[in-house]
Amino acid sequence: MEMSFAYRKKSAVVQGAFGVQIALSPNLRRDRVSFSGRLRDPLRFREAIGALHDIVINDLRYKPKDHSAYEEWKAGERARESAIRSSAYQQTKKELTSQQSDPMPPNLEGQFFQQRNLYWKARQQYSNYLLRHDRELWRLLMPCDPVITVANDSLFFECFSADESSYGCLTVMRDGFDHEQDVAVGTTNVDYTWSLYEHFQTLRSYRETRFEVDPSGFEVQTTDTTGHREEKIDLPNSWLRGFMQLQSAMSLPLRRVPVSREGLYAVLAFLKRHRAARSPRAIRFELEPGRPARIVLEPWEKRIELHGQPYQGARAESIRVWGRDRLRVLARLLPLTDHADVYLTGSGLPSFWAIHMGEMRMVLGLSGWTTNDWTGASALQQLAPPGEITEDSLKSIAQGFVIDPARSFIQLQSSTGMQPAQLAAGLNRLALLGQVIQDLPANLYRWRQVMPVPLTSAQVGQDDSETTAAAALLKAAKITTTRDDVVSGGLRVVVGNIKESWGSPRTIELILDADSRIVRGKCNCSHHFRNGLRKGPCRHLQTLRNHLLKSGPADSLEGWFRMFGR
Repeated sequence: MEMSFAYRKKSAVVQGAFGVQIALSPNLRRDRVSFSGRLRDPLRFREAIGALHDIVINDLRYKPKDHSAYEEWKAGERARESAIRSSAYQQTKKELTSQQSDPMPPNLEGQFFQQRNLYWKARQQYSNYLLRHDRELWRLLMPCDPVITVANDSLFFECFSADESSYGCLTVMRDGFDHEQDVAVGTTNVDYTWSLYEHFQTLRSYRETRFEVDPSGFEVQTTDTTGHREEKIDLPNSWLRGFMQLQSAMSLPLRRVPVSREGLYAVLAFLKRHRAARSPRAIRFELEPGRPARIVLEPWEKRIELHGQPYQGARAESIRVWGRDRLRVLARLLPLTDHADVYLTGSGLPSFWAIHMGEMRMVLGLSGWTTNDWTGASALQQLAPPGEITEDSLKSIAQGFVIDPARSFIQLQSSTGMQPAQLAAGLNRLALLGQVIQDLPANLYRWRQVMPVPLTSAQVGQDDSETTAAAALLKAAKITTTRDDVVSGGLRVVVGNIKESWGSPRTIELILDADSRIVRGKCNCSHHFRNGLRKGPCRHLQTLRNHLLKSGPADSLEGWFRMFGR
């Protein structure tokens, strides 16, 4: 998806005789959004925006050792040795080219997609190089500038990490400002640079600090183009899809687990002092209604009691989530934290950590994986509600936000007249299309359009065909397990048979690691024969795994709604 940006000037932090002014430049290609107010607590804002910055640049993907110098030497040697052959080759190629016409290249579309993949691979390699050597240039390769929304009761900033695995949302209630001026509600992108982050670190509590989303670019036409910047960015499909999928997971009915500041400190302190040498590397929540939750850090089985509010869920359960290394960005918020809440979707699925800091709140969303590949996609697709949501239902829900862009679930149900399951499915769909966000700490749904124009299903991306087929196969096929053993190293070896409506039973072999991820598999279908696990497991491997974990999708909207404890 291509996005256009135009900024009248660079965002900046300006120091004057009477204080500091934070001036953010909004995207002139979007509707007018403006705000001006004095921050009541600049120090708290400095730490919160710093944590949000850490989420933006967060990239925990595997990084191999840098062999660039050696590779450069090898390339020079190859160039020197092939100089004579290259000259002869170019001469021969020129002669052959002059002798033939110019027909339309065969398989032009396939070549286009192949070259585009090469481009994004090269861009990622260049991005990794700049991250190590030139942070300011690397910032220009970030997929999308942060999004800011000015609402009637708050301002909130949203970002998505470089490795497509973490989501951050900083909310500042309007009570955190005074002397407000020129307020125009809406959503826009703001110009963000590395130097702006460094200037944020100069904020002090003893200096007056004004925060401003500068609207001057909308009103004036000037011949002074200093700082003016226009650009078009082709958002990577995986980045856009990962962002929207986390948004949709955030809109689901989630389990809320209260966490005290002491409990959060105990988790972060233990993880800082210990590093796991083997799997599993999960955080396990042991939940029992009416009692405070317990956190267990694997593989050490370190138990942390969360003294405080009891868990209010409907049933006892144990939920394992991943992505704990990315919790380190919360460390700088600990001195400001009043309390925290964790919102859980399910085992191996996204989790959301909400930090309450007076008039500010930070929400950190963890996808559970560090690359946006089939591992995460297949898991999140199973969260989607069964069946299609009609356009009339989506329009009815959108109409419910006309009165107030921030509505509770009960208020929306009252205004639309929908059943709870139908309404939850519609909100989930609108969140996937970037039009609705759930404010978890406030327990509200907010209407905000994260992109300049509404997204379509084609832009977000279609579900993986093998995962979709696995969902249907789990319902229709007869599945039996002939072996299920745990061998040395904690690996789980499973052998089973899948009998479809036609043909003979298909024998499937599966190896799962301690985190229930597919490590190896064996199947005689054409997909597995061609690709193995490189493009994700085939429908039969996924079906057997889902059968073991009982994690298949629900048969109906009501069943899907009950999956989340509602």
